[in-house]
Amino acid sequence: MKLKQAVTGMAVLACMSTAAHAQSAGSIYVTTGWFHLAPQSSSDPLTVTSIGGSPTNITQPNTGASLSSADTIGFTAGYFITDHIATEFVLGVPPTFDLYGTGSLEPFGKIGQAKQWSPTLLFKYYFNAPTTSFRPYLGVGVSRIWFTGEQITNSAFEANVLHGPTSVSTDSSWEPVFNAGFTYAFNQHWFAGMSISYLPLSTTAKLSSAAATPVGTLTVQSQTKIKLNPIVTYVNIGYRF
Repeated sequence: MKLKQAVTGMAVLACMSTAAHAQSAGSIYVTTGWFHLAPQSSSDPLTVTSIGGSPTNITQPNTGASLSSADTIGFTAGYFITDHIATEFVLGVPPTFDLYGTGSLEPFGKIGQAKQWSPTLLFKYYFNAPTTSFRPYLGVGVSRIWFTGEQITNSAFEANVLHGPTSVSTDSSWEPVFNAGFTYAFNQHWFAGMSISYLPLSTTAKLSSAAATPVGTLTVQSQTKIKLNPIVTYVNIGYRF
């Protein structure tokens, strides 16, 4: 009987040790899951900055834009520096945001679209002991943001507001990321999690239009600052090594 109790006790200790190692200093994990990006968007009025190469500062009042929400698949890879501190790299398949007119531009509906890239590095502090199943955390980090595939998709908007075929470019930037979430371990390897992040993000969209006039084609440059400020939720499943 004593031998059986001793063997059982050793087995329990071994399991606890393995579980602890799975969430403790030196362990590596990966996750995959679904991102939902919900921009809290607004924009400055559209401003014409030059016509035919001559600088201007013509603001078109009551013009603006907002962005749709977007969903995409995501991946992370992390490393526990200590039992409570982990660093994590986050990458998602670039989601496509649709741009809609607001104010006097609202009747045009969708006016453009772009893909967002935002690889992110996070530092996370995990609460509770490494052996516990439920571990909430807080995180902070930095994200590199840029856009590709920017285009005007509404021909009526392009012809009536921008006065001709238009190309679009956007700024890239480094932005802070604020993060909170939790993980729940099913065993020493598999776990699920959920997090919410906030990025105070804005970008300047620069538009170059070829406007047909009686004296020929003139290049019209205009721009607007768009505030995205997305709230990002991430539901995932992960594996610890």
